[in-house]
Amino acid sequence: MRDLYYQYIVWHKYNIGKGFHCGRGVFVWGRDKIEIGKNFYIGKYSTIETNCVIGDNVIIANHVGIVGKYDHNYQQVGVAVRMAECIRDKNYSWKGIDNVTYIGDDVWIGYGAIIMSGVTIANGCIIAAGSIVTKDTEPYSIYAGNPAKKVKDRFLTEKELNEHLELMRKNF
Repeated sequence: MRDLYYQYIVWHKYNIGKGFHCGRGVFVWGRDKIEIGKNFYIGKYSTIETNCVIGDNVIIANHVGIVGKYDHNYQQVGVAVRMAECIRDKNYSWKGIDNVTYIGDDVWIGYGAIIMSGVTIANGCIIAAGSIVTKDTEPYSIYAGNPAKKVKDRFLTEKELNEHLELMRKNF
């Protein structure tokens, strides 16, 4: 029931697909849009706080942050950062206003990872726990670290990847 409450009442202005589940303490906000595909899971105390488009069959672990790079105008002359314009203000006109974070299909983002706004997490990627993603990723790759770097391909062979893609097309 909680999932339906959040999907259709609390976050009704966002486009959320079937099979949605969110854990306790999840926060979702996008200045202009949030689009979430089918069979989406987001774990406890995770946050989406930027414009975001998320594909199908995505799992986001607990305590993950998908956040803006430029949420506060830290270059506003004569104004303390705490008092400067921020992305939530209607009159905000600084950097990042058009940033959208894209997360492809079949993605797993591990515990405590941080995804910065404006990046693309390609289809099939795995982001290791605790990683900070500041740049776009390659499809079906595993990323880890701060900043996150590719550590290996998700599948051992091209044949396994092609088999996976074919079965995904048939089953989903």
